[in-house]
Amino acid sequence: MANKYLPIGISVATRTCLVVGGGAVALRKVETLLDYETRVTVIAPKPDTKIEYHAEQGRIELIKREYTSPEAGKYGLVIAASSDAYVNKEVYNDAIAARVPVNVVDNPPLCDFVFPAITKRDCLTVAVSTDGQAPFLAGFLREFLDGIFPDRWCRIAGYAGKFRRMVMKEGPKEAKEKQQCLQRFLNADWKVLLKEKNEEEIEAEFQDWLKV
Repeated sequence: MANKYLPIGISVATRTCLVVGGGAVALRKVETLLDYETRVTVIAPKPDTKIEYHAEQGRIELIKREYTSPEAGKYGLVIAASSDAYVNKEVYNDAIAARVPVNVVDNPPLCDFVFPAITKRDCLTVAVSTDGQAPFLAGFLREFLDGIFPDRWCRIAGYAGKFRRMVMKEGPKEAKEKQQCLQRFLNADWKVLLKEKNEEEIEAEFQDWLKV
């Protein structure tokens, strides 16, 4: 059976994301979005106090009123998380009409996209999705991923990005030799490196790994 949702990464850096709703579910979606480089607008007449706090800190724009059709079409990505099913359907219709990606929380038939369960370590994101069929299972599997990728993977992921940039800029010209450099990074005993070496010493290792 073919799946409905294509697992891709989409940049939200140039999009303003709209969240309609102000309850606990909307708050979770807002805080997910705040982990990424984007602008967030929340429309809700009575938002959760923590949503108001995020607005006071300048992290989001908060519009304290009911949703007004067809304003969802003005945004780059839309999440409908209202407790009112009629409002959610209205938001969905407006977004679809404007060809804006939309997610109606806990209503898979009204979702252009779904949120996978993720384990995030710096630039490393490991995601699990059940194609919108059983999100509770994805959440359960995420607990295993949290154990597989302990906190040191934040540093490893950061170093991986830095080393790849070095390989592209300073490394050998041939693709095969570039791959050999990257393989040295992967073969390293990172648990030992992070424990026994400081940042300057690790970067000295990088210079050795760049050599053909």
